Amino acid sequence: MNVVNVYIKAVKQFNNIYKYLLQEVVMQDFIKINKDDNVAVALKPIAKGTTLNVAGTEVTTIEDIPQGHKFVIKPIKKGDAVIKYGFRIGFAQADIEVGGWVHTHNLKTALGELLEYTYNPEGHKDVEPTEEAFFDGYMRENGTVGVRNEVWIIPTVGCVNSIARAIEATARANKPEGVDEVVAFPHPYGCSQVTEDQENTRHVLADLINHPNAGAVLVLGLGCENSRIEVLKDYIGEVNPDRVKFLQVQDVENEQEAAEGIMKELMSYAATFKREKVSAKHLIVGMKCGGSDGLSGITANPTVGLFSDMLVSKGGTTILTEVPEMFGAETILMNRCANKELFEKTVHLINDFKEYFIKNGQEIYENPSPGNKDGGITTLEDKSLGCTQKSGSSLVKGVLAYGERVSDKGLNLLSAPGNDLVASTACAAAGAQMVLFTTGRGTPFASPVPTVKIATNSRLAGNKSNWIDFNAGRIVTDDLPLEDAAKELFQLVLDVASGKKVKAEIAGFHDLAIFKQGVTL
Repeated sequence: MNVVNVYIKAVKQFNNIYKYLLQEVVMQDFIKINKDDNVAVALKPIAKGTTLNVAGTEVTTIEDIPQGHKFVIKPIKKGDAVIKYGFRIGFAQADIEVGGWVHTHNLKTALGELLEYTYNPEGHKDVEPTEEAFFDGYMRENGTVGVRNEVWIIPTVGCVNSIARAIEATARANKPEGVDEVVAFPHPYGCSQVTEDQENTRHVLADLINHPNAGAVLVLGLGCENSRIEVLKDYIGEVNPDRVKFLQVQDVENEQEAAEGIMKELMSYAATFKREKVSAKHLIVGMKCGGSDGLSGITANPTVGLFSDMLVSKGGTTILTEVPEMFGAETILMNRCANKELFEKTVHLINDFKEYFIKNGQEIYENPSPGNKDGGITTLEDKSLGCTQKSGSSLVKGVLAYGERVSDKGLNLLSAPGNDLVASTACAAAGAQMVLFTTGRGTPFASPVPTVKIATNSRLAGNKSNWIDFNAGRIVTDDLPLEDAAKELFQLVLDVASGKKVKAEIAGFHDLAIFKQGVTL
C-alpha cells in the first residue's frame, strides 16, 4: 500500500503551521490551528454554553472544555476524520455536534499497520545561515566541546552501584575549584544481558565515557561481569590515560582507598580546563518529549522547532528522538530528508520500531499516557503532530541508530523509545551536551547532561517553578510572539552552555537509563 497520496496534502498544510502561529499574536480562549481543521483547541478552560467566534462562525460549547482539549467547530459524523493541524488525528466513533468535546470517548486512532512510503522532497529547503553566536565552553583535546566540566563515575555493571555512590560522596567533599560537579551514574545493567541489550549497554556506557561534558572519568568495574572493563575498552577506543582511569574492585583489597587516590588524580586533571569563547556551531542539543498536553503543539514544541532552526542556521546540531511519538507524522520528516539515503534510513527507523511493537504483541498506536490524555492529547496522531513540530523546518541531515554518536551537523533523527529517561540518555549518548524537554504535566527528572524543562502552559510553570526553566505558556497567557519566545530560549541555551545551572542541576538530579528489549539471564 502506497500512502504518499494520503499524506502529501497534509504535509504541505503542516508546513504552514509555523507561518500561522508566527502571525497569530493575540491569543484568545481558543485557537484553530489550520484552516481545514474541524476542531479547535481550548487555550483555557471553556464553560458549557460559551459562545465563540471561530473564523467568522459562532460556536456555542455544549460541554465544558478543559484547557488543551479539542471541541468541534463543524459537524462530524460517525466514521468521519477529525482534523487538527490540517491532518487526520483519528476517526469519530459517534456523531459529534458543533461545540462538543472531542476526546478518548468519541475519537479513535487510524494507525495500526506497517506502511510503504515514497520520497517526495519537493518544496523543502534548508534554513539559511545566520550570524555566528558564541558561548563559553570547555574545549577538549580531541576537538569536542563540553558545556560542563564534571568528573563522572561510570559503573560497568549494576553490582557496583553502591560503591560508585560512596566514591561520589567522598570525592564531592574534596572537589577542587574548576570542577563543576562529581557525578556517579548507577544503572542496573552490564551483566545477565544478551545480544542487542548487551550491545546497547556497552555502546551507551562507552559514549558517555567519551562525552565532552566529562572532564575526567572513572570507569568502575566489578571483574566477573559480561561487560567487564577489558571488554568495554574495545567500545571506548583510545583514551587519554589522564582523563579516563579504570578500577576493577575485585582486583584490589580496599576499593574505597584505591578509588580515593584515582579520583584525586582525575579531579586535578579536570581542573586544568577553563571556559573559553567558542562558536555555537559546536553545540549539540537533544529535543525530547512530544505532546504532553493539548498546548504542546501550540506553545512549547513550535518554540523548540524555531530554536532548532536558529541553531542549525548557525552551524549547530539538534537531535530529535522518541520514534513512537513520530508515528502518524513520520512523512513530514521523511520528505525533509536531505537525500534518498536518509529517507530510506528514516523509513527503517520508523518500521523497525513498529516491528518491535508487533514482535512483543503490542498495539503500535497505544502511546498517549494517562497524563497526556488528561492534558488533551487523544490519539498518537494527535501527539505525533505536536511532537514533530520540535524539528522546525530544516532538512534532516542524519539518522542515528540507538547508541550511535552524531557525526553530521544539522537536524538528526535518533532511534529511541518514548520513555523520558531512556530517550534523554540516548540523546546524551549520541553527543548532546544538553537536552530540551517540553512538558505539559511537569517532571523533576534529569539526564546525564543539563536538562532544560520547558513548560507548555503557565499554570505548570507557576506551580512547579522548582522544576521549570522556561515558560512557553506565555505565548498564550501573555501574548508573547512565538518568534520572541524562540529567541529567549536560544539565549537561555547559550547561558546554560556557558554555565548557568538548570533547575534539575540545582536540585542535584542526574539520571541514567538504558533501553532494554529482551531477555535477562
